Amino acid sequence: MSPRPDPDALGFVLIDVARMLRSAFERRIATAGLGLTPGEARTLVRIATLEGSRQLDIAQRMGIEPMTLSTYLDRLQSLGFIERRPDPVDRRAKLIFTTPAANELIASIRDEQIDLMQHVTSGIGTADIEVMRGQLKQLRANLVALEEDSSALALVKEAIR
Repeated sequence: MSPRPDPDALGFVLIDVARMLRSAFERRIATAGLGLTPGEARTLVRIATLEGSRQLDIAQRMGIEPMTLSTYLDRLQSLGFIERRPDPVDRRAKLIFTTPAANELIASIRDEQIDLMQHVTSGIGTADIEVMRGQLKQLRANLVALEEDSSALALVKEAIR
């Protein structure tokens, strides 16, 4: 067995595909004439899927810094596509919602995503795509559990100190 890592190992392939898919999406959005940057488009789509979530939760789900998200939110709000509402549970936090003005833009972004994914998945059958989706969702769930376990372990270690 070679001591060198296998570039086709599942982890490497997943990372490569995710990076390449994100780049392809960003190129499409940049050239689609939507009037948004790719980061703003990703943010708007994420808000639409996490309607009413806190800013911090959205940033974590996107894997970006809260300040980066705040910049995207400021722009999307100035364009009338999102609104920030106070969190009734935590006065310091804001809940983020899309506005009706964003619906057409979200649909256009979604059209770009669908078209891109049709190209990316060409040659793969519908049933295989569904199996892959299920398996990737399981990987995601496993990683969430691992993150939660790591967070719990860190809290225990901190409490012991």
